[in-house]
Amino acid sequence: MKGKPVAESVYAELRGRLAELNFVPSLHVIRLGEDPASVAYVRLKAKRAKALGLRSTVHVLDEDTPERELLELIAALNRDDDVDGILVQLPLPAHIDVRRVLEAIDPAKDVDGFHPVNVGRLWSQGPGVGIVPCTPAGVIRLLKHYGVTIAGKRAVVVGRSNIVGKPMAALLLYENATVTVAHSRTRDLAAHLREAELVVSAVGRPHYLKPEMLCPGAVVVDVAVVRTEEGLVGDADPAVADVASKLTPVPGGVGPMTVAMLLKNTVDAALRRRG
Repeated sequence: MKGKPVAESVYAELRGRLAELNFVPSLHVIRLGEDPASVAYVRLKAKRAKALGLRSTVHVLDEDTPERELLELIAALNRDDDVDGILVQLPLPAHIDVRRVLEAIDPAKDVDGFHPVNVGRLWSQGPGVGIVPCTPAGVIRLLKHYGVTIAGKRAVVVGRSNIVGKPMAALLLYENATVTVAHSRTRDLAAHLREAELVVSAVGRPHYLKPEMLCPGAVVVDVAVVRTEEGLVGDADPAVADVASKLTPVPGGVGPMTVAMLLKNTVDAALRRRG
């Protein structure tokens, strides 16, 4: 299940919507420091936004920037009616309170979907009301594109992060799957996985997911991307391809979808804000 063709279908839809607007949505990304992965991610997001025709601004702050200055910048962007989307690239330096930063962003401009208001809307009302985190939304779009039936499936989400695991579980529940969330304290993970028809793994442990842990014919979505001596790898051992009916590659699976859904969130946020 390659992500690029699905991402391109999202971009095609967005270009059609943008052509009908009398304004250009604006995305502002804030990055602290020069972490190589963050630099690469932000560069890719800005490149894709520009290619789509959005206005994209990147604010680069020193790694030792005081939390107060970061919050002041976010407050200024919140007040600016010309700004439709705000994203603070994670992870942040240790001296920054991530929770305080994410809660400072206007929920209407929170294109990552991490603000408690958007989290609450997802769990209580489902997608389409607030803004949904990009990676889980991309996974759902990917599964539907490749004809995977979600309703009624026994699904296991491995990982309980606020970025992927928890919102992924919420979206699968909304799609009428029966969902188990496994994590570092789960006893006998393999026993849960062998019952799963759909597995979404997002723990960042290279090749921990072995074929003998899975139900033959399961659909496996590998969200993790880990840099190792052999290059970029995911949670799934290569041999998983021998037992899975469908499997996302790493790289090239979920990654392109995350960026595509970020830009979709930006356009959606702009349309909501501007009526």
